[in-house]
Amino acid sequence: MTIRILLADDQSLLRASFRVLIDATPGMSVIGEAANGQEAIELTRAHRPDVVLMDIRMPGTDGLAATTVICADPDLAEVRVLILTTFENDEYVAQALRAGASGFLGKGATPETLLGGIKIVAAGDSLLSPTATRALITRYLAAPDPSSAVSVEGIDTLTQREREIVALVGTGRSNVEIAEMLVVSPLTVRSHIQRAMGKLHARDRAQLVVIAYQSGLTTVGPRP
Repeated sequence: MTIRILLADDQSLLRASFRVLIDATPGMSVIGEAANGQEAIELTRAHRPDVVLMDIRMPGTDGLAATTVICADPDLAEVRVLILTTFENDEYVAQALRAGASGFLGKGATPETLLGGIKIVAAGDSLLSPTATRALITRYLAAPDPSSAVSVEGIDTLTQREREIVALVGTGRSNVEIAEMLVVSPLTVRSHIQRAMGKLHARDRAQLVVIAYQSGLTTVGPRP
């Protein structure tokens, strides 16, 4: 199955470069280009891409606002947003995760990293490197933000094991790391995570991380 991608960036040269790279990759295709957030919203609604490659800083409606609109639309529940950033301001990345983005990449990423990231997000997983995001999560997501709070309805329906695993997901650990800690298989961990996501109505692992902090399952502190 071909992964259908929408490019959203105000730099036409960068969009052209991404298009050449993506269209030359088997199993991937660019289905549209947007120069700002409003265009990204409109094209996403019109074409229902699998992944929106979204720049943060764009004129008019920026990438954060566009991500919020796209991820809040029930009709676009299957669309995944992958944020591109220069990491000039980590808070932008945290806001994007709160908004529902499935992960982020630096604009300086290698072609292999970019293509791999698209595949990860399209598969329903999140692009959250444990080492790259732990400090970010601790600094920003742990602080309650009434204006962008994620619903934690369903927390009480989690089993004790699911609560434990969601808390560990919030620390940035991978399925393999969690499996080693709990002496279970990675497949068992993945099954618990999928059930927890269903109960919490989380789009993907990235939103599960946000819920883990905003519900209090994961708290600020040094990683053991």
